[in-house]
Amino acid sequence: MIEHTLPVTLKLTGKAGLDPRVAAEFAMAAAQFDGDITVMCHGRTVNAKSVAQVMALGATHNDLVELHADGEHAQQAVNALIAVIQKG
Repeated sequence: MIEHTLPVTLKLTGKAGLDPRVAAEFAMAAAQFDGDITVMCHGRTVNAKSVAQVMALGATHNDLVELHADGEHAQQAVNALIAVIQKG
């Protein structure tokens, strides 16, 4: 069954934001799920499964990011990404 999530907006409270380490964990977590998963920051939307694209957002401490997923287990995917961000 195809699921769609409503966009979830989070504040990056970790001091590193989406630095290379966090971006890699984030993309690896996203890659575990089928379907389209995106992250948006600074008006740009990118593929959450791409480390390079996530890093290119330049998301830093206190920035807001928006997560969205479509596909099987979409809500689980968003929950996994939220956990990565909160762990930061």
